[in-house]
Amino acid sequence: MSELTKFDQYLSDDGPAALVIREWLMPVEGPDGVLFPATFAPAEDKRQFAGGYNIDYSAGSISAKFTYEPQGGEKLQSEVERNPNGKNVCLIDSVGSQANRIEPMFMPDKHEGKYAHLVPQIVVKAGEKEVSILEAGHRAGDALVRCSSLQQELRDAFNTLLKGDAEKLAKVAPTSLVFGVWDSRDTQAKLPRVIGSTIRAFDVRKLTRGAVYTPPADYAALEVFSEEEKAKAEGDAKNPLAQRGFVHVPASGSHGGVIADGGVRRDATLGLAALRLLHVGKEEKKTLALRRYILGLALVAFTYKPGGYLRQGCLLVIDPSKPVEFVEVHPTGERKPVKITHDDALKYATAAAKEFGVGPSKTVDFEKERAVADVSGKQEQTGTVTGKVAKTNATAKTFTVKQGKETIAVRTSEATKFLKGDAESTFEAVVVKKAVVVAELSAGVAVKVTAQ
Repeated sequence: MSELTKFDQYLSDDGPAALVIREWLMPVEGPDGVLFPATFAPAEDKRQFAGGYNIDYSAGSISAKFTYEPQGGEKLQSEVERNPNGKNVCLIDSVGSQANRIEPMFMPDKHEGKYAHLVPQIVVKAGEKEVSILEAGHRAGDALVRCSSLQQELRDAFNTLLKGDAEKLAKVAPTSLVFGVWDSRDTQAKLPRVIGSTIRAFDVRKLTRGAVYTPPADYAALEVFSEEEKAKAEGDAKNPLAQRGFVHVPASGSHGGVIADGGVRRDATLGLAALRLLHVGKEEKKTLALRRYILGLALVAFTYKPGGYLRQGCLLVIDPSKPVEFVEVHPTGERKPVKITHDDALKYATAAAKEFGVGPSKTVDFEKERAVADVSGKQEQTGTVTGKVAKTNATAKTFTVKQGKETIAVRTSEATKFLKGDAESTFEAVVVKKAVVVAELSAGVAVKVTAQ
């Protein structure tokens, strides 16, 4: 069996539904240590979710908030949240957060570039900042990527995807096929995650904490402000003196983490059934090459052990007292042990990437004009434009054309053809101020510019 074919059973229609990893974790302090879950903004209807830790109760929950303000005294608040059965589930790290932690592993500056050869390195330069598509929250559907010269290429890839061909998208943004993508602002093309990973804690006890800031000097005594202003500001976190750090500021009843009596577990799934939905039209050989490539990337990401630091107060490690489960799950429900190592996955992914052909790497500029048009909802020009060149920018290789009373902005790309008659030419020779040109546009980008 060759390196390339050793996992073909996972790509067969009668193969397993998924690979599953379940591993028990614990705070570095120990199983009974305090850990800090993610906090979330409140729902629009705060009665549904008031914000803070995301804790779901199975039955018998009691939740109440008490406020007491004695006359002339400080307002006191207390929150009670209890479940008599002790059964609840607390979200520690969401599926989206886990994906965003894992995906950057394929960047060349991570892990000494160990995985960079597996994917095209697509970078968008926005001012002085360079952002990899592997860091963009919405991947190939992110606004930053959409507002660059990649816009048309990705639009074509998404439209092709809607027709049942994922090859184009895999050439420019293959991790979008691994971690999921939704082009919600344009074509509406949507792909499910092949990999999903979530960390949850069970039967948690919610804690609170308090703190107080004590300024290093008495600024009222130093006559920065009066004693009266000091007395008024102390204890009022919204007072400008408190916000600037000039007076005592107590903080009580804030989030203090949780203790997970039922343990902490990471559940990860590699959906083989979802992966088998990927096609390159009706071409069986190309479809197999694509599926092997995406399976290789997915296995590398799936068997990768991300760092245990999630946030301040949440540093998790494997709980050695509990076994790790790594199984393939069949449609019948049968679970069989899997012994794929990370090195196995990397060797396979390298072979599969070579067979498929990794797309070219490129660095492109973020284009403000595209973003402005996107924000305004304005559709960029498509079709043929004929008129005099009004303005040119030889550095950015952009220009404007006066067509009747309308001024149309035109961008060019590396693929734009410039012609004088039937002869190929250059931007500088064709796009001259006051010259008449014919520009064939696709979403504001010139496919061909011909001098008249």
